[in-house]
This record gives sequence, structure tokens and C-alpha cells, in this order.
Amino acid sequence: MSFMARLRRFPFWSWIWFILGALYFILPLLATFEFSLSWDPAIPFKAYQRAFEDKDFWETFIYSNVLAVATIVISIILIVPTAYWIRLRLPQARRIVEFITLMPFVVPAIILVFGLIRIYSAPINVPFTEIQLMQPLTNFKVGTNILIVAGYMVLAMPYMYRSVDTGMRTVDIGTLTEAAQSLGANWFTIITRIILPNIRSALLSGALLTFAIVVGEVTLASFLGVDAFGPYLFLLGQHRAYEPAALSFVSFLLTWFAMGMIQLVTGGQGQAAGAH
Repeated sequence: MSFMARLRRFPFWSWIWFILGALYFILPLLATFEFSLSWDPAIPFKAYQRAFEDKDFWETFIYSNVLAVATIVISIILIVPTAYWIRLRLPQARRIVEFITLMPFVVPAIILVFGLIRIYSAPINVPFTEIQLMQPLTNFKVGTNILIVAGYMVLAMPYMYRSVDTGMRTVDIGTLTEAAQSLGANWFTIITRIILPNIRSALLSGALLTFAIVVGEVTLASFLGVDAFGPYLFLLGQHRAYEPAALSFVSFLLTWFAMGMIQLVTGGQGQAAGAH
């Protein structure tokens, strides 16, 4: 079937809604790009030059990327075995787990961060006791990093879990597990060498959503005193106009680039998964 024949299969109103949806997302992006170029007509990309020359930008952006990678890795380690075991052995617990993963939509990030600070920070001028030995995580940088990664995992849990669960629906988990066990594979080998490759597309989709959440998140990083990219961009927008617009446009481009890489890497996985 030719390309034009495929286009004729879509109804007229489908194209109308598609165009309206595309304009809804593209027009604000184009307006942001145009505004970022209007600082100095003689030097159109002055805002981008000034933004990339800022040392704080690179420090906060790299730091947020490190936090995003840590959040993605730990989330995969936690969620993939959980989703796999629920689909294989505990299907009756699926509704309970889905309800738990929806809690971040109910509990705002501001409540989460104040809870973390209240539990894991040590009060000032209070005698040291054995109970307080495990509490003051916010008193050193490594402890703060652990807290903020844990908070990011909670915020990204609904997206990562549903991406993994959707990916496992396309795979015959039971048959693959029985075949691997008949060949002598242990549980670690089954998850790392059989399950993970078959849900590669779902993992990348969840990783992209997690990355976007971590890089753009402001509340957790601000109240925990972390120099991340989200608070940096927020504070930059309070004092300047053109550099934040430039950085926002670049962030959109990075997100679209990541989506394109996911399509490039995983294009055709559906056919491969269905052949098992």
C-alpha cells in the first residue's frame, strides 16, 4: 500500500484534531524560540550564548542528569522484579500495587518533601540519642542525595510502573520463565537476560518520563537545598527573561531528541516480542 493510500484511510476529522493538537504544542514552542532570539537583533543567539557560558548552568544541569540516571537505575531495580513477580505469581495483588503507585498523584510534592525533612533531619540544640543516630540525613550531602533520589522515585513511580507493566503485557512471561527454568536459569538470569531485553521499549519510555520529571522538578530540590537544574531555571526566570526562554527551548529539543532515539532503538521490537 502506497503512502498516499494510507493517508486516505484516516477520516477528515482525524486530521483536523491532529492538526489542532500539533498547533497546541508547537505554537508555544515557536513563540518561546522567537522570544529567545529577540534580545539583540544583531546577535540572534545571544541568549543561548549567555546561557551556555554560565558555569552554574552546566553544574546544575550535569548534577540533575546524574540524579536522573540514579533515579532511573534504582527505579528499574525496584519496579521490574516487582511487576514481574506480580504478573507471574501474585495477580491478585495487582490492584493493590496499582493503587499504591497512584499515590504520588494524590500526595503533592510539597507534602512529600516536608515529610522527608521532618523524619530525616535532626532538630537543632537537641541532645544526641541513639534514636537520632539514623535521622540527620540532611546534615551531609550524600544523605541529601539519597533523600532526593528517593523522592524522585516516588514522583516517577506511576509512570515507570505503568510503562513496565504495559511492556510485560506484550510478553508471554509464563512461557519465557518456564523455558528459562528448564534450561537451568536462575531468577537473576531470567530477569536480566530474558525479561529486560523483551521490555526494552517500555523501559526506555519510563526512563524518558523519569528523566523529564527529575530535570524539571523544583519543589523537592528547593526545599532540600539541592543545586539542581529546576531551581536554577526557576531562579533565573525571576531575574532574567531571555536566557530562561532559551534554556526552555533547548530542554524541549532534548526531550524530542530522546523520543526520537527511543523510536530508533526500539522500532520493530513489537514484531520481535510477538514472535516468541
